[in-house]
Amino acid sequence: MTMNRSLLASALALLLGVGVVSVVSSGTVLSLFTQAIVYAVFALGIGVLLKQNGMVSFGHALYFGSAGYLLGILLQLQVASAETLIVLTLLIIAVIGFVFGLIIVRVPGVAFGMLTLAIGQMFYLTASRARGFTGGADGMNIDWPSSLFGFSVSHILKPGTMFLICWTTLVVVIFLVSCLLRSRFGAITEAVRDNEERARFIGISTLLPRASVYALSALITGVAGVLSALNTGFVSPENLHWSLSGMTLMMVVVGGFKVLWGPALGAVVYFMFKDVLGDYATHWMTIFGVVLIAVIVFSPTGIAGAIMHLTSGKPTSGSKPAHGH
Repeated sequence: MTMNRSLLASALALLLGVGVVSVVSSGTVLSLFTQAIVYAVFALGIGVLLKQNGMVSFGHALYFGSAGYLLGILLQLQVASAETLIVLTLLIIAVIGFVFGLIIVRVPGVAFGMLTLAIGQMFYLTASRARGFTGGADGMNIDWPSSLFGFSVSHILKPGTMFLICWTTLVVVIFLVSCLLRSRFGAITEAVRDNEERARFIGISTLLPRASVYALSALITGVAGVLSALNTGFVSPENLHWSLSGMTLMMVVVGGFKVLWGPALGAVVYFMFKDVLGDYATHWMTIFGVVLIAVIVFSPTGIAGAIMHLTSGKPTSGSKPAHGH
């Protein structure tokens, strides 16, 4: 029954995306929506890590920017078709995330966040100085071929088409992750998150589940990086900077991470503040900061948590910060 509800919700969400394109005729507005959806996928990646591992990462821009750089370099080398290189890029990002995860998920609490920050900044500095590979501070243009998955790239890059691609990707990723988290994998990772010592006592190996969640989080963030590279045709060291991770983490907090779609909602809210209030208020970030504080104080589960509470009449079930790491 839950699967049927998820399928129905996903189908309605896809129809909503088609409706947005039908109603909104402005290419500029659709481009802004597309940017918001790209960061919604990014925020989803951080949200999954927080939801299933109870860990806060300040360095997830590493996977967002690395996906763009890796894809750009592979496209320049022309070692395979663009479609194959997209899949290869995401596979490499997932493997790197798993390897890093095996090392850094052993570190508890604040130290984990600081370690992710340090690793992310190390890659940021490397990309800024490796002019031969990355273009240095000037960034790198992505050399897309004339066609992709059988469609003309010029058609794909039209605002309406690009919005639908990003929106569909977001909906499909949320659906697939929700199916995964309802499986035995989800139950094991929640058990490890809630009480790692007890999980070990009943025979669960805690390192692999934690590293797997970190790799899944990196993979989702890599998907956002590929969408960004397709949307802008450009990647720069700023895509790797910790401030981007911090901005996306704010989206997760505002949207709420206990509900899977909460981080995506937070990204949309952030960009509404940025694009709507930014036209009228110079200090729109101050207003967003007030909203952030209000959400933390009055609705710790975020906007999505508040919505679920109002519609169900009971608090949302979900993750608690991990104890005893």
